[in-house]
Amino acid sequence: MRGPHNIIRLVRTLATLERTGAIGVVLDAFRAPPRIRFAAHALGWPFKWLGLKGDPALPPATRALTALGPAYIKFGQVLSTRPDVVGDELALQLKYLQDKLPPFPTEVAKALIEQELELPVDQMFSEFSDPVAAASIAQVHHARLAGTGQEVAVKVLRPNITRAFRKDIDAFYFAARAVELLAPFARRLRPMDVITHFDGVVQGELDLRLESAAMAEFAANTTKDEGLQVPKPVWHLSSRQVMTLDWAEGVNMADNAALDAAGHDRTVLAARVLQMFLKHALRDGYFHADMHQGNLKVAANGDIIVYDFGIMGRLDDYTRRVYAEILMGFIRKDYRRVAEVHFEAGYVPPDRDIDEFARALRVVGEPIFGMDASQISMSRLLAYLFEVTERFGMQTRTELILLQRTMVVVEGVARSLDPHINIWQVARPVVEGYITRNVGPRALLRDLGRTAQALARFAPRLPGLIEAQLQKQNALPEKPPSFGRERLVWALGGAGLLALGVWVGTLL
Repeated sequence: MRGPHNIIRLVRTLATLERTGAIGVVLDAFRAPPRIRFAAHALGWPFKWLGLKGDPALPPATRALTALGPAYIKFGQVLSTRPDVVGDELALQLKYLQDKLPPFPTEVAKALIEQELELPVDQMFSEFSDPVAAASIAQVHHARLAGTGQEVAVKVLRPNITRAFRKDIDAFYFAARAVELLAPFARRLRPMDVITHFDGVVQGELDLRLESAAMAEFAANTTKDEGLQVPKPVWHLSSRQVMTLDWAEGVNMADNAALDAAGHDRTVLAARVLQMFLKHALRDGYFHADMHQGNLKVAANGDIIVYDFGIMGRLDDYTRRVYAEILMGFIRKDYRRVAEVHFEAGYVPPDRDIDEFARALRVVGEPIFGMDASQISMSRLLAYLFEVTERFGMQTRTELILLQRTMVVVEGVARSLDPHINIWQVARPVVEGYITRNVGPRALLRDLGRTAQALARFAPRLPGLIEAQLQKQNALPEKPPSFGRERLVWALGGAGLLALGVWVGTLL
C-alpha cells in the first residue's frame, strides 16, 4: 500500500490546505520564511481543484484537518494546546478538534454495540443518549446500566476508522521514505522510525480493550494520589470497538470561564496538572500521553479527572533517571551536568565537544529560568532547540517521542490555566523527590537488591551452566587449558556477588 499512489494523497493534502485557505493561516502561525511560503503556494495552487472541500462553516485550519482525516486531526489536537507557538487565534480554532467533531448517528453506534457485545442495547442500558462528545477516533454516549442504574460513559469507535487511519499512515510512510532519500541531512531525525512509532501508537488506540487495560493499570498506580480521579472500566460491557466506563461529571479544563464560575483556583490546577504528569512519568514510568484539555475535567471538589487512555507512555528505570537528572540540572543551572548526562546516555555523539554543548544548553536555560510562562517565547525556544540538535548531530530518540510530545502538551495546558506559571518552581519538588529516592546510596543499595533477586532466580541453574561451559571448553583443544579455570574463577566470583547481593537485599 506504500506505493507511488500515495503521491496523490500528499498532493491532495497540500491542495486541501490551499482550497480551504488554511495554508496561509498555518504559514502565518509558524512565521514561515518567504521561500517556504512561495514553495507551498506554488505546489498547492495548481492542484487546488483536487483538494477536499471540508465544512465551509468551520474556520480554515479546522476545516482542512477535519476533511483530511483522523491522523491530521491528531496533529491539530497537539497544536491546540500551544497558543504560544501557533498564536491564540489558531489555537482557539483547533480546540474544536478535541471533542467537538461531527458525530455519527446514534443508531449506527447502537448497531455496532450490539454487534460487538452480542446483546440488545435495551438489555444492557436502561438509558442511552445521543453523542455527548465526538473526537477523531470515537464518540461518547451517556448511559445507565440496566438493573443498577449506574451512570456510565459508552465509547464507540467510528465506523471504518481503522481503514481511514491506515490510508493516512501509508501516505506518511511514503513521505518519510522520500525525505530519507531526497534529503540526507534529515536522516538524523529518523522519519521512518518516527512514523513506525506513530503507527504502533495508533494501532493501540484503535483497540479499546487495550485502553481499558491501560485505564485499570493507571488507576492502580495512582490510587493514593490526592486531587486525581480515574474512571474504572466496566469489563463485561467492553470489547475491541466498545468501551463502557464510569461516568465522570466535571467542567472541561479548556473552559476557563466555567472553571472560574465554579470557584476553582486555576493557579492550583495548573501546578497540579504539571506535577501530576512529572510524578507519573518519574515515579511510575507510566503516564497518560494524550493530556490535552479535551481529555481532562475538573470535578466539583477540585479533583482533576483524567480519561481517554488510548495513548500511554512508558519509561524504563534508566531513562527515568536520565530524564530526572536533566531536569534537575536545569533547575540547579548546572549545565555542565546536563551536558554530561546527554553524553552518558548516548543522546549526543561522543565526538562532539561537551563544553560547547554545555554552553549551548545555557542559552536554553538562562532566558527561561525564573521567568513565568508569559515571558517565554516557546516558538523561539523550540526553533533554537532544533538548531542545537542539528549542530550536535542529535538523532531522534523514538523511545522519548511520547514523553517529549506530552511535555509540550502538558506545559501548554498549564499555561492556558495560569499564564504566569513558573514551570521550574512547580517542577522542583517532584524532581528533587525522585532524585533523593532514586539517585545516590539508597538507589545503589536497592539496585544491588534487585540484582541479587535476579541472580537468585538463576542460582539453581549455575552448577549446570558451569559444567556445560567446562565440557564445551574440553571439546575445543585449540583453546588454552587455562580457559576452563578462568571460567571457574568467574563463576566463583559470580557466586560471591550473589552472596553479597542477597546480604544487601536483607538490609533493604
